Amino acid sequence: MVDTKREIADDIWLFDLVSIDDDELPPFEPGAHIIVRTPAGVPRQYSLCSSSAELHRYQIGVKCERSGRGGSASMAEDLNIGDVVSASLPLNHFPLEPADGETLLIAGGIGVTPILAMARHLQQHGRSFRVIYCARSPETAAFIDVLAAPQFSDHTMIHYDGGDPEKALDIAAALRDCPPETHLYCCGPRGLMGAVREATRHWAPGHVHFEDFGGSVEPNAEDFAFRVHLARSGGVLDVGSQETILEAMRRHGLGVPSSCEAGACGACRTGLLAGKADHRDYVLTDSEHDSAIMVCVSRAASAELTIDA
Repeated sequence: MVDTKREIADDIWLFDLVSIDDDELPPFEPGAHIIVRTPAGVPRQYSLCSSSAELHRYQIGVKCERSGRGGSASMAEDLNIGDVVSASLPLNHFPLEPADGETLLIAGGIGVTPILAMARHLQQHGRSFRVIYCARSPETAAFIDVLAAPQFSDHTMIHYDGGDPEKALDIAAALRDCPPETHLYCCGPRGLMGAVREATRHWAPGHVHFEDFGGSVEPNAEDFAFRVHLARSGGVLDVGSQETILEAMRRHGLGVPSSCEAGACGACRTGLLAGKADHRDYVLTDSEHDSAIMVCVSRAASAELTIDA
């Protein structure tokens, strides 16, 4: 049930969800999300931004995408205090590693929601961390009042670019002095994640982690149709120039695990057996590119691929 609803930035809404029976909610770890059935009837994934120590509520932040498919707009416009909403148990494809050393948290826009839960957890457990939050302006930045609070202000840098790409944060410079044992967690637009990925190519495997709940994958006019052979089932898929392998598999009735559908969580990882892939994910390392593919975003760089499905 919706216990609290308020606008915390331009078209960003904070919801407190509580049990209809006043019971404690199931536990979760920072980085987790829930799947909410919106008033429009479509399921949407929202990161939990509250402390994992608080089980009397789940807090989620929702950015209303006016040009989207209606899910976030229905949350902002049609969901009100006292309404009952259906939600899944917490799921986590973006967990904090139990590592020593510094943790660097980088967020862009509404991607601050899982980052805030991580910051809260790290602060409560006395672990070393820094937060870098990139936003267009103070008016469009969520939770800046929380990040300005005493327990976070000394750990946080907020960068506003005014929507000007020339004023974007210099990621390489921001990461230059990171100790080698640092673990980095990034959630935000694909442009930000791409810059972080490029700047951390020399980092140790397993030290860079990404999350993105879709909405940022744009069609590429240069994409071409290709064929996918399914090694286990024996089928053959024709993947159109503007559809994903995942969509083609679903079109043929094949159930495929997936979550973010933006190449960041790793849920749809599939074995790559033959062919050359055009990798567009943020999960696989260079050494894994010949043996695996994320079917939600990656495509073929050759006429045909063979996958383990």
